[in-house]
Amino acid sequence: MELDRRGLMLAAGAVALAPAVLRFGLGEARAQAATAPPLGDPAAQAPGFYRFKLGSRTVTMVNDGFGRRPKPTEGFVRNADSAAVAAALQDAFLPTDTLEISYTAMVLDGPEDLTLFDTGTGGQLGPTGGRLGANMRAAGLDASRVTRVVLTHFHGDHIMGLTDAEGRPSFPNAELVVPKDEWAFWMDDGQASRAPEAMKAAFANVRRKMEPYKAKLRQVDGAAPVADGIQAVPTPGHTPGHTSYLLADGDDQLMVLGDITNHPALNLINPGWHLVFDMDPKLAESTRRSTFDRISADRIRCTGYHFPFPAVGFAAKEGEGYRFVQAPWSSAV
Repeated sequence: MELDRRGLMLAAGAVALAPAVLRFGLGEARAQAATAPPLGDPAAQAPGFYRFKLGSRTVTMVNDGFGRRPKPTEGFVRNADSAAVAAALQDAFLPTDTLEISYTAMVLDGPEDLTLFDTGTGGQLGPTGGRLGANMRAAGLDASRVTRVVLTHFHGDHIMGLTDAEGRPSFPNAELVVPKDEWAFWMDDGQASRAPEAMKAAFANVRRKMEPYKAKLRQVDGAAPVADGIQAVPTPGHTPGHTSYLLADGDDQLMVLGDITNHPALNLINPGWHLVFDMDPKLAESTRRSTFDRISADRIRCTGYHFPFPAVGFAAKEGEGYRFVQAPWSSAV
């Protein structure tokens, strides 16, 4: 896969993603995260988790907080002018000076296991992230009981939570499942040596985060099954090996999208918009269109990592794009 070199340089920011890291560096971001208000603080929200059924199984959406994108009308979308981006945000009743981008991981229960999809920021990418562990505990989900961690791709906001800041594994009893093409790209010494200077730290970070799991790491090739009721769906473009996952129990289905799109007000409504973090923007667009054509036609529920919490719903075809329809919230599981 040939990558857009400008995309490589711009995507370097996705490994850190949170503006706190870009402005202050990882050390200061960690210091800020340490002073973030605890969940019991009156300044904090209620615990961020939400459960629903997938057939006979239970899915728990777990919020890790959010990152702030300053000036989203300037450079966040690579092929749309600032006025168009501002109009899209205003149409969605969102501010145009700062955009809050959610991080939401997902846990699928099983008869004898717990599968976690993506791991959040681990509190290492700024003070507004890093809530995954506390929210899992609030939901009664013990990190030591996670038997499988499945990654959509290796950008920092999806993998930093694999370990704490000192490198200790956050899910010590888990097998780590990764897309083979994603692993091949980030572990390739040639790719690392040829990467723009701004992106070299990203390669080092991926290797550091994977190291504690190497003894129990499994690569999934293409559209191979991951486990009972979990099927890999290659969705490249955002990164070389970006992978979504189709979950099924009986006739009930759910697509874990990962980062096929970012905030739905931007490049879901406008699937032709290329966001700054897409490493191969043209391929990302093609993947986005084909995936949402499928899930809208088949009325498959979906979850998006950066969709507003609880980040589960449906995609409806609308004009040249798609509209996200939030699933009805229920007080019963």
